[in-house]
Amino acid sequence: MGAVTILSTFLSANKLLVFVCLIVLSLKEGYATAEAESHTIHVASLLPSSVCTHPATPKGLDKKSSLQVIHKHGPCSQLPEEKANIPTHAQILVLDEVRVKSIHSKLAKNLGYVNVMKKDAAANLPAKDGSLVGSGNYIVTIGLGTPKKNLTLIFDTGSDITWTQCQPCLRSCYKQQDPIFSPSSSSTYSNVSCSSAACTSLNSATGNSPDCSSSTCVYGIQYGDSSFSIGFFAKEKLTLTSNVVFDNFLFGCGQNNQGLFGGAAGLLGLGRNKLSLPSQTAIKFKKIFSYCLPSSPSSTGFLKFGNDGLSKSVKFTTLSTIPGGESFYGITIIAMSVGGKKLSISASILAAGGAIIDSGTVITRLPPTAYSALRFAFRKQMNQYPMAKPLSILDTCYDFSKYSTVSIPKISLFFEKGVEVPIDARGILYVNSISQVCLAFAGNNNHSDVLIYGNTQQKTLEVVYDGTRRMLGFRTGGCT
Repeated sequence: MGAVTILSTFLSANKLLVFVCLIVLSLKEGYATAEAESHTIHVASLLPSSVCTHPATPKGLDKKSSLQVIHKHGPCSQLPEEKANIPTHAQILVLDEVRVKSIHSKLAKNLGYVNVMKKDAAANLPAKDGSLVGSGNYIVTIGLGTPKKNLTLIFDTGSDITWTQCQPCLRSCYKQQDPIFSPSSSSTYSNVSCSSAACTSLNSATGNSPDCSSSTCVYGIQYGDSSFSIGFFAKEKLTLTSNVVFDNFLFGCGQNNQGLFGGAAGLLGLGRNKLSLPSQTAIKFKKIFSYCLPSSPSSTGFLKFGNDGLSKSVKFTTLSTIPGGESFYGITIIAMSVGGKKLSISASILAAGGAIIDSGTVITRLPPTAYSALRFAFRKQMNQYPMAKPLSILDTCYDFSKYSTVSIPKISLFFEKGVEVPIDARGILYVNSISQVCLAFAGNNNHSDVLIYGNTQQKTLEVVYDGTRRMLGFRTGGCT
């Protein structure tokens, strides 16, 4: 063999080697890209745990103004619920739809509030009672009165007034875990007079005009599903933590309460009205609070007040005000992505009906066109898995019973000021069973309906509300 032939053979072999290397590198890059654009999930991890797995000092609870957040139906909750009374996932979603319709109606100014106010706190019951309240799944424990009594309350950014059930329950009280608060046993309790400015403020905070009973202000708040609380408007000492105490906190002392609140003693209002907790504590906390909702009912998160120890990695976007819904936290979502690719949805479509973030709504609601685009992209990237029947409002469900691991496309929301918020894997899926795992988004009925960023998609994010600067912040990995 001549020198030229040997050289030619050598070059050909090297070209082949280079070609093979390029193919291998290309495949590796493809795998890396696919991995970067998807979540790999162990199917067994989707099953609920019966054991509370919160750490001794949960992340985010090392600050003086932090409360532990617990899912009210999970193993970390101490609320008394008979198994027969724990709602199924289908019931939770139906209840969620009731809440969403109530919000949409209110913002469309078509909500005909039923007047539940009478001349005293022992008002007649509405036609419907015993209904589930659509006010979220997460609870915290605060202290009220002197001496302090601990009360477990649902917290809700979509509500303004804080209330709890009070003895002697002149008309009706539902079953709760904590002893019902007794105003007569507290040295710091006082009723609010009918002529006070605080009493007048109830109209904007509750949607109902206040009433009067022997010169005492009477409040009434009714939720979209006919659950309600009626009672005396009062002042009391509020204890958030051993180091954070507020005198003369305005709250509702419920004498007539109906609804299955999951054993919670009432509701903690975190909205934007001047009667909300952030507004009443604004001198100390400057209307700043944050929370992190845990990844599952078997773990815990936190609710924190003030900016002490706030991470520098929080990315802020702008808070807006929704016409007709000034108590809600308005947001602007400008884009969405599935599997690393932005959807072909114009910002005007996402903004058509306005948008809010709400801790009490379970499933994020999108404009119909936006949801159709999201669903199409998600289904296209999930076509290797068999589909399952829809679950209530969720129409994109899968059967993972024959898989040990699955790969789902990542989803991100994009806000004003260049803020991208990646949704945790647990925030993309809603699990009824291994054979029915659904995309945890739903579409609104009309383009004019407000977009609602719900709590499932907020899991594990630290969400920071800065009411004074009108900013909303996000930090990934806020809690497990």
